[in-house]
Amino acid sequence: MKLKSIASLALAALFGVTAVFAADSAKPNIIFILADDIGYGDWSCYGATKVKTPNLDRLAAQGRRFTDAHSPSAVCTPTRYAFMTGEYAWRKPGTGILPGTAALIIEPGRVTVPSLLKQAGYITGVVGKWHLGLGATSPTDYNGEIKPGPLEIGFDYAWLLPATGDRTPCVWVENHRVVGLDPADPIKLDYTVQRGQPGSFVNGIPRIGKQTGGKTALWKDDEIADLLTKKAVAFIEKNKTKPFFLYFATHDIHVPRVPAPRFKGASQAGVRGDVIQEFDWSVGEVMAALDRLKLADNTLLIVTSDNGGVLDTNGPDSFNSGTVETNNGHLHNGPLRAGKGSPYEGGTRVPFIVRWPGHVQTGTSDALICHVDMLAAAAALTGQKLAVEAGPDSFNVLPALLGEKRDKPCRDHLVEHGNVLALRKGTWKFVPAAPVGKGKKGKTRKPTAAELYNLDDDIAETKNVADQHPEIVKEMTTLLRALREKGRSRP
Repeated sequence: MKLKSIASLALAALFGVTAVFAADSAKPNIIFILADDIGYGDWSCYGATKVKTPNLDRLAAQGRRFTDAHSPSAVCTPTRYAFMTGEYAWRKPGTGILPGTAALIIEPGRVTVPSLLKQAGYITGVVGKWHLGLGATSPTDYNGEIKPGPLEIGFDYAWLLPATGDRTPCVWVENHRVVGLDPADPIKLDYTVQRGQPGSFVNGIPRIGKQTGGKTALWKDDEIADLLTKKAVAFIEKNKTKPFFLYFATHDIHVPRVPAPRFKGASQAGVRGDVIQEFDWSVGEVMAALDRLKLADNTLLIVTSDNGGVLDTNGPDSFNSGTVETNNGHLHNGPLRAGKGSPYEGGTRVPFIVRWPGHVQTGTSDALICHVDMLAAAAALTGQKLAVEAGPDSFNVLPALLGEKRDKPCRDHLVEHGNVLALRKGTWKFVPAAPVGKGKKGKTRKPTAAELYNLDDDIAETKNVADQHPEIVKEMTTLLRALREKGRSRP
């Protein structure tokens, strides 16, 4: 027994956590469903009227709906990095939007959500969009064993869409290998080819990067949601008798938007609305599996998005997959300003619903929380203590997720990562002044003045009150500089 105890402590030290498990060894299953490009106003339980999301509405009624939850970044790869590691991605170079040829950007051995939960006895799996790089060096070789990848940072099982639906390679990766690849037809990728150029089309859809080879391994775009949902449910079924963690990262509703035929024309907001309803179906299938297996009461289920919504146009239907006209007045980011890529609230404030019957208080919460906090919350949930160097920006928001009453908020400030770093503190939102400089494509960027908004009465960020509150601008400027320079924000 002593040898086992010593071994357990050694393993805990290896993963950067100290085991302090509670006497009650029962642990809830954890499912984290991360949508892609779904905005604050895209679900009917958040005010949408042109799309119907009955499963998400039911989940919200049975759980807790957050109105001030944020993705760690306004774009995909940095959000996924921060969720996994508990570290703001802007702290680490190389965590921007990755090509499909990028190497793994999370170093094996560091504490991640799956490694921490694995240390606590969970079976861990990821199904869906990865976009965190694969392999030890770039460009990734997809023709043999692909590692390191999810299995080297804490997952027991992985079924992946390697990058994004509009980036090559357009193949599935299971654990360390491409599924169905013919060795006589090796995959070759060329990222000098831009989307829409000759050679960029796969399955009739323009992609970023040219792919040749791998014909027997190509996915079918209108089957992506069905297949990912099937794999997610299969993981739940296979591990129903033990604690499990499932990270289900859907392709919906990222471009190219190619819904299954039964969802075409189902909404009143064009194909973008159709794939929102397809996403709702995926969530419903997970909920149905939990009900069927009698796991719902012992499962912490979280559903959210990786960044704010966006109208963009890449797809097979005359590239008309998300225009103002097809959107038909649907407010994809609700009352919020701007959207994906932006430092304003529309860039990172996202829908976020939590359900754990008997443990999560039902209703609505205005607590400030972020996906970067999931590492610390998972540690608290499983009775583990994070090492000082682990999760440097991850706050324990478990009390907020559960709806427990506290004298102080779990998190009182948040850096919002758009094309600049902005800062939330309480009801105040600060966007720092930008000096003259070079913007994208070398164009001269005009200087901008500092912006300050009181979100209590101006959630749309329309009234800049920086001139009226110079003391708050000074305070926020000092805090943002300190957060950048200190290298951590976790208490």
